[in-house]
Amino acid sequence: MPDQPKIDALRDRPVPPQSLFIAGQWRPAASGEDIGVISPIDGRTITRIARAGREDVDAAVAAARKAYEGGAWSRMAPAARKKVMIRIAEGIEARALELAVLGVRDNGTEIAMALKAEPGSAAATFRYYAEAIDKVYGEIAPTADAVLGLIHREAVGVVGAIVPWNMPLMIGAWKLAPALAAGNSVVLKPAEAASLTLLQLAAICAEAGLPEGVLNVVTGAGSIVGEAIATHMDVDVLAFTGSNAVGRRLLEYSARSNLKRVYLELGGKSPNIVFSDAPDLDRVAKASANAIFRNSGQVCVAGSRLLVQRSIHDEVVERLAQVADALKVGDPLDLSSDIGAVASEAQLAGNLRFARQAVEEGARRVTGGERILEETGGFYQRPAIFDGVTQDMTLAREEVFGPLLAVIAFDDEEEAVRLANATEYGLASAVWTTDLSRAHRMVRAVRAGVVHVNTYGGSDLTVPLGGHRQSGNGHDKSLHALEKYTALKTAWIQL
Repeated sequence: MPDQPKIDALRDRPVPPQSLFIAGQWRPAASGEDIGVISPIDGRTITRIARAGREDVDAAVAAARKAYEGGAWSRMAPAARKKVMIRIAEGIEARALELAVLGVRDNGTEIAMALKAEPGSAAATFRYYAEAIDKVYGEIAPTADAVLGLIHREAVGVVGAIVPWNMPLMIGAWKLAPALAAGNSVVLKPAEAASLTLLQLAAICAEAGLPEGVLNVVTGAGSIVGEAIATHMDVDVLAFTGSNAVGRRLLEYSARSNLKRVYLELGGKSPNIVFSDAPDLDRVAKASANAIFRNSGQVCVAGSRLLVQRSIHDEVVERLAQVADALKVGDPLDLSSDIGAVASEAQLAGNLRFARQAVEEGARRVTGGERILEETGGFYQRPAIFDGVTQDMTLAREEVFGPLLAVIAFDDEEEAVRLANATEYGLASAVWTTDLSRAHRMVRAVRAGVVHVNTYGGSDLTVPLGGHRQSGNGHDKSLHALEKYTALKTAWIQL
């Protein structure tokens, strides 16, 4: 962990206006328009990014297609692509603190978390897929002796990737690294509220030797740039992390264009289930607080519904409130802050509406929920716990994407399963119990892409992350992510 003076030396470093990265060149938007970047730390504008339009997307896709067809990357030997991707990982590591501080200024994540989850994770992701790509084999089919059936795995071509503002470098790497490792070209659209670190990543990729046009970064409004990528007839695959409403539109855009494959990692209302035989209630309280309050609750897998067996309900809520009240919310570039800023004023306003509505609908506010530190000009909210939440309340059903926890009591395992699955989502979950049989039953019964047992979070690149039901399809992380960015081709050879 770096010391505070090193962080402070970077916190006010001027950030020049940012351009688009297309065909290996930095260029302004064709319209000449731009967007101000407002830091959630203090509400000040720290720089401006280019506001791209459809003409810019067309140029980026054309560059990506030209690079793919040219073969400098797509036909490069996997072992050679590996070397470039390792250099990208090294470039991220060399600038880790600079990237982390820049990202915090952009979206407000607390610096201790940002260092690990952003450059730390991104570098590890590029290394993982660099090392994996020359170990992925095709197949020989079990055909008759007179036939040779070969199953090739090829790059799909041009990938469109649209990533959110909460962890842009980490999630961007989850999509970029496997797509690039497989030999594709990519058009990347960062969130307009958090584009800065991904623009820096483009520079690192170029310095590492990634050929021109293989990676293109186009910033701007999602309603324009995102739609242009999603409806483009020359984009073969679209990978997206974000809201359900946008995910639905992307599926429609695919149907209206070239039926491109669309992979969605969407919202969650993840249940964190605590049985009376949980191994350590202090650990439960700390892990449950971390599961919902880290990054101000702006985590797709956040454990936003705490289901507690009634016999230990009061004790768990009391311990959890003590943990929440002890968390320091403040300047995200201060190492002493446990929780940083909410990413934007609009996001904070939405969080505050959810908190008011929870009380209006009958939930009991145990602690928190109010805006704080308003005098800084930044966007900060105290972690909130609401007890007595019932399934018909908004806080039990809708994703807040903020530091608001809904506590729901249950009596037995059957009710716990029913409540856990009483959601349209199915991204993550957790079960706390010392009963091994119950743990396995719950893993099978809870409808979610990830079921943690006696922990929450922490899974690494060796396992996939993906949702069930309206939390999306396809998977980030692990070797399974390569499936999104490759196509199977059969060679049927008569001998």
